This record gives sequence, structure tokens and C-alpha cells, in this order.
Amino acid sequence: MFSKQEKQAPSPRPTGNTMASSSFSVLGSDIKVTGNIHASEDLHIDGSVDGDIHCGSLVQGESSTVNGAIEAESARLAGTVDGSITAKTLVILKSARITGDVHYDTLTIEQGANVEGKFARRAHGSAPAMNGAVSTGADTDNEPKLSLAN
Repeated sequence: MFSKQEKQAPSPRPTGNTMASSSFSVLGSDIKVTGNIHASEDLHIDGSVDGDIHCGSLVQGESSTVNGAIEAESARLAGTVDGSITAKTLVILKSARITGDVHYDTLTIEQGANVEGKFARRAHGSAPAMNGAVSTGADTDNEPKLSLAN
């Protein structure tokens, strides 16, 4: 106010996407989708979906329900899923309730999670060895990579 120095105008903000080429979509807890969802990037679901989901990365909230198949590069599931799941990297949290077959490259299941279905490692993928991985047989590339969370 009484300064003799001139105030500088704020520098303009750069236009365009300044973040890495990553974007995500959020379905809030008050949203119900009937139909299939195709997302080229990441998806966070807190609401309910009656249909199949195809996306890059999926994060499912505890109150979320999905009635349909899930296909994603990575998925972190905490809610209810009634349908098959196919993911390169799959994390099933203790609050998850899943009914359906599970296909994965790497799998983490927290103690307390409820899964009813068959587990199968994807035939065309090869997962890197994980620290703390549990194997049921000889240490070969054909063995599923499975880790148990505490």
C-alpha cells in the first residue's frame, strides 16, 4: 500500500495438462451405472455398477458393488463384486466380498477377504518374482505368484 515497489502481476498458469499423461474418473457413492464401462485410464468406484468394467487401473471403495466382469491392468478391490475378475496385478482387501473366478498375474489377498470362485494365473502373462511370494511347488515360471498380506 505505502511501498514504492511495484507489485508484480501473478504469473499466468500454464495451459494444458501439466500432470503426467495420467487421468482418472471417479464414480461417487451416490452414482449407479447400468451398462458397461470402458475407461482408457484409471477408474475409482464408490457407487454401484451393473455391467462389465474395462479400464487401465481400478480402485473400488468398500461401499461399492459391481455386478459384472472386471478387466483391468491393475485392480484394488475393497467392495462387493459378483462376476469374474481379470487383472495383471490384483489386490483384494479384507473388506472385499467377491463371487466369481479370478484370473491374475500377481495376487495379494488381505486376511479376512471373502472370495468364492476359482483362482487361475493368466496363461499369457509372466509376473516378476515378488518378495514374500508363496509357492505351492517347485520354483518354476509356471507357478502362480501369490502373496498373503497380514
